[in-house]
Amino acid sequence: MDIDAVIKNTKTAMVKAVEHAQNEFNSLHSGKASASMVDCVVAEIYSSQMRIKDIAAVTTPDPHTIRIQPWDRESLKPIEKAIAAANIGLNPVVDGMVIRCSVPEMSRERRQELSKVANTMAEEGRVSVRGIRRDTLDSFKKAQKAGEISEDDLKRLEKDVQKLTDNFIAEIDGALEKKITELMKV
Repeated sequence: MDIDAVIKNTKTAMVKAVEHAQNEFNSLHSGKASASMVDCVVAEIYSSQMRIKDIAAVTTPDPHTIRIQPWDRESLKPIEKAIAAANIGLNPVVDGMVIRCSVPEMSRERRQELSKVANTMAEEGRVSVRGIRRDTLDSFKKAQKAGEISEDDLKRLEKDVQKLTDNFIAEIDGALEKKITELMKV
């Protein structure tokens, strides 16, 4: 068993779990315009489904406006339709060659609701990291039973993997705290 490779794979998997949780947090809008708010929106252009960020320049000229400038004029109407149908709380308006979306202010109740959603997303990320830890520890225990590593090595590796787990969970918790602070700003 190549212990270094297992640890490296564990780190890689945990980094991906943290990145996924952070991407999930970015999908929650806090009343402040962000280009990532339309990342998940897919428009039908030339009989194929394409993400808006792949067919247009998405910018935020001010904290309450998202500006979408398609690279092809024919894409204006399909993009407008896709944003309206996506039910993400944006009302697209075609303004010449660009689409403008105003981001409405959120009520206190909506902010609290989104904070709960963020907590759920963070817990899913923590569970994912813990699952990776469990799988890694299981592989080490199998190696120890097979006589590939000693019991002392197993204990040391368990501590190392736990430290990794704690660090990545702390990273998720930090991102959660940052997102909740952003959501609750009035």
